[in-house]
Order: sequence, then structure tokens, then C-alpha cells
Amino acid sequence: MSCSTESIDTAPPVDEDDCEPLVPSKTVPPRCCSARLNLAVLMFLGLTVVYGLRVNLNVAMVAMVNNTNPPPATNSSNSSKHMCPLPGTNHTRTGFSQPDGAPVYSWDTETQGWLLGALFFGYLCTLIPGGYLAGHYGGTKFLGFGVLGTAALTLVTPLAAQWGPSWLFALRALEGFTQGVLHPSTMTIWARWAPPLERSRLMSFSGSGGIFGALLTLPLTSFICETLGWPAVFYLCGAGCVWAVFWFALVSDDPHTHKRISKEEREYIIKSIGPQGHGWTVPLRSMVTSLPLWAIIIGQICANWGFYTLLNSTTAYMSNILHYDLESNGILSALPYLGGWLLSSLSGVVADLLIERRVFSVTVTRKIFTALGNKNPVGCSHIWTVLFLTLSTTTGGACYAGVYMNLIDIAPRYSGFLLGVSLTFASISGAVAPIADSLDGWRRVFWLAAGIQTSGAVFYTIFSSGNLQKWAMTDEDRGEAEKRRTRSMCT
Repeated sequence: MSCSTESIDTAPPVDEDDCEPLVPSKTVPPRCCSARLNLAVLMFLGLTVVYGLRVNLNVAMVAMVNNTNPPPATNSSNSSKHMCPLPGTNHTRTGFSQPDGAPVYSWDTETQGWLLGALFFGYLCTLIPGGYLAGHYGGTKFLGFGVLGTAALTLVTPLAAQWGPSWLFALRALEGFTQGVLHPSTMTIWARWAPPLERSRLMSFSGSGGIFGALLTLPLTSFICETLGWPAVFYLCGAGCVWAVFWFALVSDDPHTHKRISKEEREYIIKSIGPQGHGWTVPLRSMVTSLPLWAIIIGQICANWGFYTLLNSTTAYMSNILHYDLESNGILSALPYLGGWLLSSLSGVVADLLIERRVFSVTVTRKIFTALGNKNPVGCSHIWTVLFLTLSTTTGGACYAGVYMNLIDIAPRYSGFLLGVSLTFASISGAVAPIADSLDGWRRVFWLAAGIQTSGAVFYTIFSSGNLQKWAMTDEDRGEAEKRRTRSMCT
């Protein structure tokens, strides 16, 4: 199919995958030190803080309940079904010591599972209203206060744990409540800031802050637990409040109101994106019957199931099944996120290049990266298990250039609200994805995650789209689409 040489100033075609609008490279302002790049960096750091605050309990939990359960009986004929043999190195779990004064609790596996999933019960409450309100009142406010609130609440974690698991559960749920507005807010912000041909790289880079937060926090938490005691983890992580000062001082909801953006960059972004009004009414009936939207929702549910299974379970699996000590646990649990962070950032650049050079359409590009990102393992080989966990999370980073940003392709003006809807379904996995206490149980956990991810990738590949949907078009979009049809009929 041949393509016209239309400018990116006009709305993209609704049903023409192969005709992606381009913009001459000479009209693109430099990205270095630009307002849009500064926004991406600050958003990256904000998500780094939040995900650090989200996963610190995963590692600290090993120290908080250390030595409360008796070691498994090695002479049992069925022990191989429950635990793996020791790795045969000096990194085995031979007892853990931390500074005096750090309390230790007798929480069983079920209690630990509830505490690790508690955050998502609050998280689910604010995803949809957060996305809806961010579209009207500005995503920067909701994102800033979300990070600030989470950091402030983290400071009282040791006190809540001292009061009992019910108090800690309530605190973690409240932290989730403050975090629910974050991702819908980022989508709303980028709907007004990310030019279509830079969308993949800007959103992938900023979104990879979540993976980087886990990468940084997992080994750092284990080190702090051993040197300062686990309560210090939450006191130090609470310093994320400082980030909010820079965020509120340096960012703006859209290019129109930014005080330090250049005139060239402002005009480039506004012309590239076009008008992005946010009406109070939402076309719910059209959304419910939109198959491309359901493809994204189901794709995100399945991708997040695997992500949250690994996020919540890796440290427990390393400790209880593979017998790694806390220091090794933190380092090895972080390895998967190193690969995921690198690939998520790289995938955004590659996706933009594929679209810009017309190698693939937006639709095909999103499908390719989503298919690459949905892979998942488990066994007793320490080397192979760590390797497969690393490869699984690494390939998962490709989803950032696929299903995770597809909403802004099909419905930019409703992207924040719709991301809240899709993440509401997708984040249920964070609350219900199980952890186990035996090798057979862990095999079922990981195989379930692998099956769900594969099914989601297949459904998404068949039914997804990268085209702007008719129900998401503005009046200006409809006018441009009608002009395009008229020109094509005349030629």
C-alpha cells in the first residue's frame, strides 16, 4: 500500500496501518536538555522511588521473619519434593544476624503472602478515578502527591509491624491507595507531551524507572538489613520525599504552561500531537465493544500476572527453596531487573525507529514487542533457575514498547482513564498471585504464570491495533480524516 507524504501535523489515519505520519528530521528540535527529555528523566526517577518503596518489603521480609521456622528435615524421603539441595557454596542460608534491636516476627507463609499482596488492595481503589481525574486536573499533581504520599507512609512501616500484621497490612494497602494514581497520570502526561515518533522511547525510558527501582532496591535492601537492621530500610527509603520538591518545581501538565520550554519545542510538540481535549463524558458503550481495547486489557492482565509473580515471589523462592543467604538473595533477585531495565529502554528506541522508517506499522510494532515480552520458568538447578528468571524478566522489558503504551495509540484523549481501567484488572494478579512453600508448589506457581502470559500474548497479537479509534477522535481528527478520504477519492 502506498503512502502519502502527509505531515505529522494532521491526525493519523483511522484504518490505514501502513500510512504512519512522518515529520521531517530538520523540523525536530534537539532532544538533549529539552523539556520533554527532562520530564522523562524526572518521571523515571519518580517511578524508581515508588518501585523501590514497593519491593523493599520483599527483601526485608526475609530478615523480619528470619529463623522463625525450623529448617526442613533433610532425612525425609519426600524432602526433594519440598526443597532443593544446598547450592554447595558459601552463599547458603546458614543463619542470619543483624544488629541488636531489630525485631523478628513469627509470621507464617500465608501471613507473609497477605502482607506482600496488601499494597494491591489499596492500589485497585484509585486506578480508575485517578486516571479519570488526572485527565481533567493534570497528571503532574497526582503523580507528585502519589510519590510523596507513598514515601511518607513508608517511614512508619517499622511501627506498624510492631503493632502487628493487621496494622502492617492496612499501612501497605494505604500505600497502594496513593500509588494507584501514578501510572494513569503518566499516561495522561505523555498524551500531551510525547510526539508520536518519540512516544516509544520517551515512555519506555520513563516507565523503566519501575524496573530500575527494583534493580537498585533489592541488593541495597539486603545490605542495609545486614548492616543497620531491617527498620533502617524504611527510614532511608522514606527520603524519596525529596524527589517531590524537584518534580513540582520543574514540570508542567502540558507544553502550553511550561515556563522553560523553548518556542520551537513547544510548537513542535503541539503540532505533532494536535488538540487533546478531555471532556467529562466518556464513550463507555464504544469502549466496552472495542476489541482492540479488550486486547490491551487482556494483554496487560496476562503480562502483569507474570511480572507480579516474579516481583512478589523471587526473594522468597531464593531464600526458602534455593537456600541463598540474604546478601546473595538481594543480588541474585536484582539480576532479572538489570536485563529488564536495559531491554525496556532499548526497545523504545528500536520501536520508534521501526515506525519512523516505515519498516513496520504501529500495530505490527506493538504486537512484535508484546510477543517478545511474554515469556516465563522453575527447577532446582541454581544456575539455570537464576538464568531463566533473568531471561524471563529481561524479555518482559520488551512489553514497554508494546502493550503497555498501546492505549495512547488508540485513544490518547482517554488514555489515563483507560489505563486505570486496564491496570485495575491487571493488578488483581498482584493481590492474588500465590507464593508457595514447596518445590512442587513453586512449579505450579511459575507454570501458571507462563500459561497465562502465553495466552495473553496470543490474544493480543490477534486482536490488537495501533490505530486511533473512531470513538476516541476529536472533532479536529474527524475533520482531517474526512479531508483525507476526499483527497483519496479524487486521486
